[in-house]
Order: sequence, then C-alpha cells, then structure tokens
Amino acid sequence: MAKYGEGDKRWIVEDRPDGANVHNWHWAETNCLEWSRNFLTNLLSNLTILDGEGNLFVKTKKVDKVDGEAYVNIRKGKIIPGYEISVSIPWEGEAKDADGKSLLKVEGVVDIPYIADENADEDPELRVSVKDEGPVGKRLKEAIVAKGKPLILEKVRVYVQSMSKGGPAKDELENKKLVPKSSGTTAAPAPAPVAAKKESVAAKQESAAEKKEVKKSKKGFKTISLTEKFSCRARDMFEILMDENRWKGFTSSNAKINKEVGGEFSIFDGSVTGTNLELQEGKLIVQKWRFGSWPDGIHSTVRLTLDETEPGVTVVKLTHTDIPEEDRYGNATVVENTERGWRDLIFHKIRAVFGFGL
Repeated sequence: MAKYGEGDKRWIVEDRPDGANVHNWHWAETNCLEWSRNFLTNLLSNLTILDGEGNLFVKTKKVDKVDGEAYVNIRKGKIIPGYEISVSIPWEGEAKDADGKSLLKVEGVVDIPYIADENADEDPELRVSVKDEGPVGKRLKEAIVAKGKPLILEKVRVYVQSMSKGGPAKDELENKKLVPKSSGTTAAPAPAPVAAKKESVAAKQESAAEKKEVKKSKKGFKTISLTEKFSCRARDMFEILMDENRWKGFTSSNAKINKEVGGEFSIFDGSVTGTNLELQEGKLIVQKWRFGSWPDGIHSTVRLTLDETEPGVTVVKLTHTDIPEEDRYGNATVVENTERGWRDLIFHKIRAVFGFGL
C-alpha cells in the first residue's frame, strides 16, 4: 500500500482548499457504529409493552449493548450501507392481582443476535429469556413475545430504513453542501461574465449527466448465472425443487407450491412469490420470481435446466434475469444477496439435507 501522497496521481484524491468532495465523486466512508448505538438505544429503551392488560406490566429497560460493525459508503451520491450488529435489551415485568397487589416481579433479556444489511428485507430473529421460569415468569415472557416482538421489530425497521438513507452520513453531506469550509485565503476575483457563463453551462451539463446516470442506475437490472453439480437423478432434483414439503424440509421455512404451469408459489415464509411459466419434468423449470422487498411491479425470471450428464449425476444451470440493483429501501446489495441465497440457502442446503454432494 502506497504512503499518503505517493503513487500514481490518477488514483490520488487531492484535497481541495474548501475541503469539498464535489458531487461525492470520491469514495467516502462513515463509521456508523456509535451512531447506531445511540439511535437504537433511543428507539428500544423504556418501551411500554403492557400497561395493565391482564394485570401484567412489562417494559424494556435501557439497551445494554450494541456490538458489531456499521458503516455507510457514499460515492457519486449513491448510498451503500453495511452493518452486522447484535443488540441486547433488558426488560422487566410485574404481575398483579385484581386488587393491584404485586404477585411477582421478574427480569429478562431480549437478544437480537443478527441485524445485517444482507437481510435488510427480512425481520431479524428475537430471543426472549426470563430469569424466573415459574408460571408467572412464563406468562410475562409469553406476553413480551406476543406484544413486545412486533413493537421491537417495528423499531428495528426504522433503523434499517435510516441506514439505507445514509444514517449519519446523510446529515454530514447536507451540512457540507450548506456550510463549505473556509480556505483561509483571500477570495479570488470574480470571473469574467463570459467565463462564468461557460462554467455555468458546463456545471449544468455535468449535473444533467449525473442525474441521468443515477436514474439509469436505479432502473438497472442484473443477471445471475450459476452451474452446480449434484449426485442425484435429474427427476429427483426436479421433484425437490417443485415439492413444497421438500422445500419446507431443506429451508426450515414455510412453502406453498402449485406444480402446474400458471400455478403460483410462495417460499421462504412468503419472502419470495411467483408463478410457473414452463415445466418439463426432470429437465426444465422456468418461473417468475419476486422478493417482497423489491419495488412494486418488478418481477425477475428464473430458468433452471437439469442435465443428467451420467446416471446419478445431474448438472443444474441457473440463469436468473431482471434482478433489480436496489430494493425498495435503496439497499444496493440485492444482486449479491440473491446470488448468496441461491448458493447457501438452496443449492448447499439441498446437498446437506438430501446427501447429494459430490
């Protein structure tokens, strides 16, 4: 790695006198971990979950810890958030009798082990524990699961959306636009009217070009192509991919699959929905796929060809087209997450669960 000030000048970002990163052209990274700690602490601390319903009183206490990493990268106005954090939220509950007399006070913890940008379109897992596992303690624990979980997940979604919009970096960028740094030097004479006019025209052209580029980026689509080999017959692989009970088995999630052309399907607890376009048993599956986090009206196309190259060996070729570069929240990790999902949550799981590895 070259030292600061050395190396090919084409790759060096030189400081301007006013300290500006014009149009956010250069890569700017902001560490958001401390901001995330404060943001989530404000969101999740002292939440009233039950206030007398069923003679139960439950609320969260101050967030105990927020660990992990969080950052936002910005280049040319494009926001790319990245975060993998865990959160621990203490809670306290009390059960009273009909006369308002306290029966038992308990404490527990709500742990959120993994909030990550790669799962921005999914609610994270919540783990609720209580120190007293007696009958009353269990009632209070069940109450926080039933009433507290939706409230806590709603607050987490606020954090996810805030990160997709730039987190603290968004405010910093706005401040830089409004209050440019002083250079400490005498102001240069005003340019001649003709020069100013040329500069203005050039700036407008540059701005128009950038807007066009950003617009094009937001409307962009990508294609994923993967080839995987399995130790099984092609008809067995076809049956696994089209059978809802097998889907439930290897994904550990709910699935509903209609095996007819034109039939609809829902997998991964409804996160993915679609329609069968073409089916050739043991040979071909073509479907329309849509993720719930995608912008409205956008559907992709999945094409899976099954080729039994020799008895008991099947090659699966995936072509997944029309994948949007961004989800409805502005996260630019859709293509990466979709490819990872095919590899880790589908193909690798099929090998592991059904023993089809080579």
